Amino acid sequence: MSSLPTILPIADATLAARLQHRLDQQTKPRGALGRLEALALQIGLIQRSDAPALHAPQLVVFAADHGLAAHGVSAYPSDVTWQMVENFLAGGAAVSVLARQHGLALTVVDAGVAHEFAPREGLLNRKVAAGTASALDGPAMTASQCAQAMAAGRDVASALPGNVLLLGEMGIGNTSSAALLLARLAGLDIAACAGRGTGLDDAGLARKLGVLRQVLARHASATQALDVLAAFGGFEIAMMAGAVLQAASERRVVVVDGFICGAAVLVAAKLVPAVLDYCVFAHRSDEAGHALMLSHLNATPLLDLGLRLGEGSGAALAWPLIDSAVRLLAQMASFESAGVSDRADA
Repeated sequence: MSSLPTILPIADATLAARLQHRLDQQTKPRGALGRLEALALQIGLIQRSDAPALHAPQLVVFAADHGLAAHGVSAYPSDVTWQMVENFLAGGAAVSVLARQHGLALTVVDAGVAHEFAPREGLLNRKVAAGTASALDGPAMTASQCAQAMAAGRDVASALPGNVLLLGEMGIGNTSSAALLLARLAGLDIAACAGRGTGLDDAGLARKLGVLRQVLARHASATQALDVLAAFGGFEIAMMAGAVLQAASERRVVVVDGFICGAAVLVAAKLVPAVLDYCVFAHRSDEAGHALMLSHLNATPLLDLGLRLGEGSGAALAWPLIDSAVRLLAQMASFESAGVSDRADA
């Protein structure tokens, strides 16, 4: 990218003290709402407000295909990517159901699916190419394609209403890209980072690890964040990284789904570390490397449900908790206003 957006850290000791005082004076034992209090304080700092409010939350699913899928790294064929995009748009996927349930606007972005979709409401065509190249043969993306994808992600985020971006993704083979990004950017062994993805058996997992080790060796010289991203892909991860950077620069709350969305945040954080201040990590997935990724990012997820679906499903499930945290901060009475006695030793 020719330039990166300016993202300011959210730290503000004066505002944090006011927010903490407000939380402490509410009609509850101090700290009794646990993680919700820390979440409310974070969002107050993001919005630079004593009374933060969330409006028009946007759940965006970025979809793309991966050349590496041709090497047997997934239990499903690449056609499932475009078929699931159709399922999202028809309202039949898990994330579609959850978005309807929780009042989340759902947009699907074609970042690089190997299929041509008919135009329709809810679908944005930002296709860079019909899937990435195989990272076994060369970089998954050219530097130009990587920059194009990140710029498109920034444009998508900038054009959305509201002050909350919830991330989702779809792409057969993208757990391999995420594992490769984690291994290289966090300095971890690929065996600890790569898991069964959509459901590989033992032989499939062994095959996947063999392919990923070859890919890492093929791109041993790629060590800087953008070079690593271009080497391993994919278009949806690059586009999400751009969207995260843009959303944070606009002081939006960014709700991060699972392993693949986390990989996009990992790249964004290597470029602009302050982006992590704006991220709420929805859940810890059942994918092998996700706990390691969260640890590397010093992130504590809200949920741990054994999910490994992707799509933004975990982000959608976490949304009511995020909404509740902000409403509790804004709407709970204080001891004084409610005429309730505070602690005797206060």
